[in-house]
Amino acid sequence: MSAKSELSKIRNIGITAHIDAGKTTTTERILYYTGVSHKIGEVHEGNTTTDYMAQERERGITITSAAVTCVWNDHRINIIDTPGHIDFNIEVNRSLRVLDGAVFIIEGVAGVQPQSETNWRLADRYKVPRIIFINKLDRTGADFYRAFDTLKEKLDIVAIPLQLPIGAEDQFLGVVDLVEMKAIVWEGGELGAKFHDEEIPADLKEKAAEARQNLLDTALAVDDKAMEEYFENGDVSVETLKRCIKKGAISGEFRPVLCGTAFKNKGVQPLLDAIIDYLPAPDDVEGIRCAPPEGEEENENAQPIIPVDPDGKFAGLAFKIINDKYGTLTFVRVYRGVLKTGDTVLNTTKGHKERIGRIYQMHADKREELTEVHAGDIAAFVGLKDSQTGDTLADPADPVVLERMTFPVPVIDISVEPKTKDAVEKMTLALQKLAGEDPSLQLKTDQETGQTILSGMGELHLDIIIDRLRREYGVDANVGAPQVAYRETITKPHTETYTHKKQSGGSGQFAEVKIAFEPLERNEDIQFENKVVGGTVPKEYIPAVEKGIRVQSSTGVLAGFQTVDFKFTLLDGKYHDVDSSALAFEIAAKACFREGMKQAGPVILEPIMDVEVTTPNDHVGDVVGDINRRRGMIQSQETSGSTVMVRAHVPLKEMFGYISHLRSMTKGRASFTMQFHHYDPVPRNVAEEIMAQSK
Repeated sequence: MSAKSELSKIRNIGITAHIDAGKTTTTERILYYTGVSHKIGEVHEGNTTTDYMAQERERGITITSAAVTCVWNDHRINIIDTPGHIDFNIEVNRSLRVLDGAVFIIEGVAGVQPQSETNWRLADRYKVPRIIFINKLDRTGADFYRAFDTLKEKLDIVAIPLQLPIGAEDQFLGVVDLVEMKAIVWEGGELGAKFHDEEIPADLKEKAAEARQNLLDTALAVDDKAMEEYFENGDVSVETLKRCIKKGAISGEFRPVLCGTAFKNKGVQPLLDAIIDYLPAPDDVEGIRCAPPEGEEENENAQPIIPVDPDGKFAGLAFKIINDKYGTLTFVRVYRGVLKTGDTVLNTTKGHKERIGRIYQMHADKREELTEVHAGDIAAFVGLKDSQTGDTLADPADPVVLERMTFPVPVIDISVEPKTKDAVEKMTLALQKLAGEDPSLQLKTDQETGQTILSGMGELHLDIIIDRLRREYGVDANVGAPQVAYRETITKPHTETYTHKKQSGGSGQFAEVKIAFEPLERNEDIQFENKVVGGTVPKEYIPAVEKGIRVQSSTGVLAGFQTVDFKFTLLDGKYHDVDSSALAFEIAAKACFREGMKQAGPVILEPIMDVEVTTPNDHVGDVVGDINRRRGMIQSQETSGSTVMVRAHVPLKEMFGYISHLRSMTKGRASFTMQFHHYDPVPRNVAEEIMAQSK
């Protein structure tokens, strides 16, 4: 078989959804029906294949994305089961970056939920083709048509059903297949392995005919030949229709929708067929864009695209790191060429060479050794010394750099220190390994107290890290209360001149700088411009000025928080032939920052969270009143049956311990999700409180 036809039989897909919509359960069914596992694992029993970490099994949630491989109808499907909890959104981000297609699972009762929206936008950013599976149609209150309507409302997409449900809730029996116009009915509770085709039930015939016409009108519009066939014959062959659905799914013209209930083992086999029929093989998509040269802005049209090519020189993207008892595993998606064990590749992101030790095909936490990997494969490499998430590995003869990944901003800090003095080094090493695995976890040392500060995406995220520190690395730590990751910025321009002079026998120190500070829009970070003319500050000292400001910006002038979103311009300065040095200019720049920022209208910024509370009707007043008391701004309220979804923007500071308060207020009937939205200046009274605490 040629490498090209080999490629057409591979599918690299992700399964993604809001927390509790049934991703892991669906993955379990797929592994069972494809013969990979001989027993179906259940999330509530803690024995699923992809949730293999102790923390996942105890909590019944997915924390890390797990890779598994199965075979269906002579096609190899590489699946990544991703987390639904917002604290682990980094896992979805990096998985979607390297996948060719995705299955979005939508809950049959609630429809599209906040995390599904977030993941959908991520998939849009990476242009990932998707199919949608409306799950849990056996649940009380499940309604396929209502859940389907939320796709248009929340995601603003053209969705077309390929199936309609037969029955609902505990009477859900099967689906009407609109492509082949037949009913698929599952038999009894025999793990869903047995099903048969039959005539479409009489009460659904009219609805099915209407839905089929809608499918034809939408799908055939993407293909002129198919349109001709339709006008000549009044219908099209199943092959033609499938070709059009695949074309539309890949281009994003529309999104195909299937349905079922994974927990009750109904609808999974047709979903597997749909993955093969409608999601792309690695060579059906355009490939991956190269990264712009260092320091240049992303420009879609300027960067060349690397197509998936089995015959080219090797190129792959490292998208995940795991440290386990065998050492460091680096997960790599191969885009081009072949790589064998023992080969040497260039890490083009960092500019150093790496030798490939062993290569594994991963099956969650189990592994199968390979001697080589090809374009389109996802595999784990052992023995890479210094390659991190987002790095490109390539043949030294063609050192391409593939598109970089963007990572979310950590919004919550905790201090950690080991319980014993002897464990300091052990803890530092362990935290460095954990931060190497997870780019949304950041480590820093508090300059004043010497404490190690961990920054993460939420309380659960940091909880899991501390738990892993204890279990996997044997380090018991004292953990400080969670703190909000505040920032500082300025609100008005100011120009400051500072002269640094030091004379103490022998050669002295001298440097003078004149720097203009000005505010930038949110998320524009720190920008530097050099406007020195006539050599008043020699060229070799300019980097020292920039370094001084950037280093000092990590300690703001109000309460010691990192200063962001400002521009500083070096306008002028003075130097001395003997007494000036890079160090003198760095010291002058730091002092200029400390003095200048005080005059530039400094303010403290706080993270504002997008909070969505789902509550029964009779508790809406309490929930809304409570959000207002927490300085929250209500964005919207939507009623769905007997529940109301309240969406609000609330400062993170006010959300600590919210879950227990919400449960007691609503007798345990409400739930909420929260994710970072933006930074905003804090009110004056809160700012004064923060500054008083920092002294």
